[in-house]
This record gives sequence, C-alpha cells and structure tokens, in this order.
Amino acid sequence: MRTTKVTLKTIAGVMGCLISSGVWAEACQVSIRPASQGLAVVNAQTCYEYTGMPAGSIDWSCSNQSKDALTSEKHKVDSCPTQAKATCSATLTQESLANERSTNKEPGKTSAHIPEGAQVVTYYYELQDPTQARIDCEHGGGTWK
Repeated sequence: MRTTKVTLKTIAGVMGCLISSGVWAEACQVSIRPASQGLAVVNAQTCYEYTGMPAGSIDWSCSNQSKDALTSEKHKVDSCPTQAKATCSATLTQESLANERSTNKEPGKTSAHIPEGAQVVTYYYELQDPTQARIDCEHGGGTWK
C-alpha cells in the first residue's frame, strides 16, 4: 500500500510541475484566405505556439476574434504539425498574447508579466511568398529558419 501512495504522490508532483512550469503543450492552427479577390495571402497555413508560458496563455490569440482584411480560421491543437517549410521564433510580448504576429523588435527586452525567455514560434506550411514571410519575421525581431 505504501508503494501506491508514493507513486500517486510522485505522479501528482510531476503533474503539478508540468502545469506550473508551462510545459503543457498548446498550439494554434491557422488557415488564412483573402476576404476579397484583390488581397494577396503571404502564408495560407501556419501554426504557432508559445514557449516558456503557462497553460492557457494562447487562448485569446487563438479565439477567431480577428478584424483583419484576411479571413482566418483558428483552432487550438495540442502541438503544431511536423514538417513545416520554415519557422520564425521571436520574443513574446504583451501584444503578441492577443496578436501572434506582434513581437518584440528589440532582442533582450522583456515585457511585464511575460516570463524571461518566453517566445512565440510560428511554423509555416503553405508559403505563397517565402521572401516576404522572412522579411516580416526578421522585421519583427524574429529569427527565420
């Protein structure tokens, strides 16, 4: 019986650490299409995740509340699919909690209430204009791979 109690305590402790440390995997799958024929779409299929953040941090930005000229559909997934064509990693800011495309343009600067080292990582699957996507990433202070 003692072994069972130790095992349950151990499991409870590990689960508590995972939840409090932000290791819980959460991501947001995004499909974008133009609202009208005249608008170009740079990246039609993306997925993004926050690293170094507590569970639930991605909820607001993944809520389909966009007012953009492009129509986007977002849904929360456990993790982003593998085999992305490119990635952009950038420092997470207060603004990027609501808009994943908004990142810190000054490397090394942190925002209040954002853990040091927290990042938004965007994975690109369908790139209509890879050059423009890279420019957007780097202009926003991100690292393109």
